[in-house]
Amino acid sequence: MRRERGEPLLARASRPWVRRLPYVVVLGFTATLIPVTAHVLGNDYGVNDGLAGALGFAQAGPLLLAVRRPLQAWWIVIVADVVGAVAVLQADVVGRPSPWTPMVIVGYLVLCLALSLRETRRTVLGVWLVTTAASVVLSAFRDPGTPDTDGPDTGVLLIVLSGAVLLLGSLLRERGETRRRLVEQEAISETERARRTLLEERARIARELHDVVAHHMTVIAVQADSAPYRHADVSDDVRGEFASIAAGARDSLGEMRRLLQVLRSEDAQQERAPQPGLDKLHQLIEATRRGGVPVELSLPEPGLPGESAKLSPAVDLSAYRIVQEALSNVVRHAPGAPTQVSLSADEHHLTVLVVNGPAAKPVSRLEWSGTGHGLVGMGERVRLVGGTLDAGPLPDGGFRVAARLPTTTPDEMATPDEMATPDEMATPDEPDKRSPSSP
Repeated sequence: MRRERGEPLLARASRPWVRRLPYVVVLGFTATLIPVTAHVLGNDYGVNDGLAGALGFAQAGPLLLAVRRPLQAWWIVIVADVVGAVAVLQADVVGRPSPWTPMVIVGYLVLCLALSLRETRRTVLGVWLVTTAASVVLSAFRDPGTPDTDGPDTGVLLIVLSGAVLLLGSLLRERGETRRRLVEQEAISETERARRTLLEERARIARELHDVVAHHMTVIAVQADSAPYRHADVSDDVRGEFASIAAGARDSLGEMRRLLQVLRSEDAQQERAPQPGLDKLHQLIEATRRGGVPVELSLPEPGLPGESAKLSPAVDLSAYRIVQEALSNVVRHAPGAPTQVSLSADEHHLTVLVVNGPAAKPVSRLEWSGTGHGLVGMGERVRLVGGTLDAGPLPDGGFRVAARLPTTTPDEMATPDEMATPDEMATPDEPDKRSPSSP
């Protein structure tokens, strides 16, 4: 990811003190180097006091600009440093480092670090080549003098130190960019994974609905075909109506079978079995108990809600799947947690409540990498039948899933002209037009 132009160094750090750190560092170096540079140039190198003060500000002041625009600061500093080096070479002093003073080296290395953390590899290489050329040229004009009176040559020192700092900063910058790209890629992958999970769950629901609806359409076709034989006094017009109903039912079955061939995968043979409902809830609870989760089932009198309220097949299947997914999440993420499954029904709604406590056993690290089918599937099923879902953690470390489903699905309350087609039902990118709670 490219940084915005003028963005401060470490501006994307999560901690505030890290974001303020570059300002504190450059302010400290600037406040120290300006007076020290002016003093050393004037007293040790014999540079004019006015020129020494101007060079101090020109060589150290641009460090304040390095936080946001290090390349522009470098252009100012390199010119000021070269002018200062020329003034140092012209001074009649012995035994002092030249052509770069120690203050120039310190300030230049700080600037190189800021520049390498922001600019590209090509720019960093260009900066180092300019530094090398300037050092070589200025060192050539030094008066060698004698070994006893000549000061150390700092040209080679600046070439080596600046190269090391630029290389270190570039490696840190590239490492940070690599980590940011990985985080961005993980976020994109997570979004795609959630979308793929949603599409898979919708396709699975569509397959299950086919199995439910196909049974009823088959019954309609059989009853329409056999009605003229079961009622001897049926007129020819009525026989024609029955034949039309049977033909329409068979056509609908054919369309659904063609749709099912697209939705079913080759390894989904187990989904051809009859879909379960709340009548299989006791077997599900027993299987979960055998898995090490103490589950308690609470049902209204006289028994399952389906016995006292006529549930549509879609609601019956959705309620079972919600309990199944909730218990699967308990097994994966809260092994051994005490769990309560409660079902209640009135004339218009069925309420499914699954509440578990905190995990009683350590959770395996492998269980943290789930695909997210649980809550996504619950939300899709509840939205399909026009219900509501409330799921979230509890203060004690447990989890609660509460679903409120209508005992009659929106399709059964709608007129035939208002019902959605199978294509609308199975298209992942379109909202469910049959459910009043759909987004």
